[in-house]
Amino acid sequence: MEERKIRVAITHGDTNGIGYEVILKAFEDSGMLELCIPIIYGNPKVAAYHRNALQLETPFTIIKNAEEARPDKLNMLATFDDEVKVEFGSPTPESAEAARKALQRAKEDLKNGLYDVLVQAPVVSSHTPDPDDKSLLIMFANDIRIALATNHLPIKDVAANITPDKLIEKCRLLYTSLKRDFRINNPRIAVLALNPQPGAEEENIIGPALKTVEEAGIQAYGPFTADDFFGNGLQNNFDGILAMYDDQGNVPFKTLATEYGVKMKAGFPFVITTPDHDPCFDIAGKGIANPASLRHAIYAAIDIFRNRIHYDEPLANPLPKLYHEKREDGDKARFAIKAKDQFRRDEEPSKEEN
Repeated sequence: MEERKIRVAITHGDTNGIGYEVILKAFEDSGMLELCIPIIYGNPKVAAYHRNALQLETPFTIIKNAEEARPDKLNMLATFDDEVKVEFGSPTPESAEAARKALQRAKEDLKNGLYDVLVQAPVVSSHTPDPDDKSLLIMFANDIRIALATNHLPIKDVAANITPDKLIEKCRLLYTSLKRDFRINNPRIAVLALNPQPGAEEENIIGPALKTVEEAGIQAYGPFTADDFFGNGLQNNFDGILAMYDDQGNVPFKTLATEYGVKMKAGFPFVITTPDHDPCFDIAGKGIANPASLRHAIYAAIDIFRNRIHYDEPLANPLPKLYHEKREDGDKARFAIKAKDQFRRDEEPSKEEN
């Protein structure tokens, strides 16, 4: 396959946040233009205002549509002509609407094949719960990848929205993404427990779901209580982790991913990534925003796009598996024992209680 430059669309995010700052800083390095053809979906006037206010010098070229995007240029596509007042640090209906218009145009062009991957600059999330969401949110940085079985649900609703079928589907999505998007040949998945002590959900929901995915050939282990799992560094033994709810995954991820974080949704036909931070209104306009997460979101989108092509090509004419990896059986026994021992320790009364 020809390693051509990937066309990367980047939406400008909330115009009162740090979106333009991290975009312009990311492309201060001319090496980024050797890696991809960037197309910023935004507003040239707003971009120029941010550039002048922040005293940045990153040049950009204005285009009317994605087909006009030029290599070796930071292409700025005007998604709307309305005047937008910039108020650094203050989310407004106007700034949110500017973000929505840019994203809407970008998604239309993505469906029409006018570019390859989409990177979204941060916006204020609506946090609208979607219990029937068929995708899977994955947060990743370096070798840690944490996915969420439920997303944006109140704690009181989490247990009711965790079912065997949902966990089976989420495990399959994570397994497929690890193989296809991250090119991990034989991924191992850790599934966290819902409760700090073994309860009905572990016995009647998570346990049976793990048995089903194991029978399907997926190496999934658990359920592990989150405190013991991360406290003992067990995350280093797994390629992916499935957490049951937001805080159970977000807190350890943000603790472990100290330099940058990237989010994506597995289960989509298109590659869409975003930095793992919000518009950071508290530092908007101060010139101190770090572009690392956006830069890595771009790197990740390009890598995942190419990984999918390399992964899909041989599957058109697959060869039979000619060997059995010994670690498959060994790992099943080793991690099954660890999970059982963990719950056994939790159930045993302490000496003080005796």
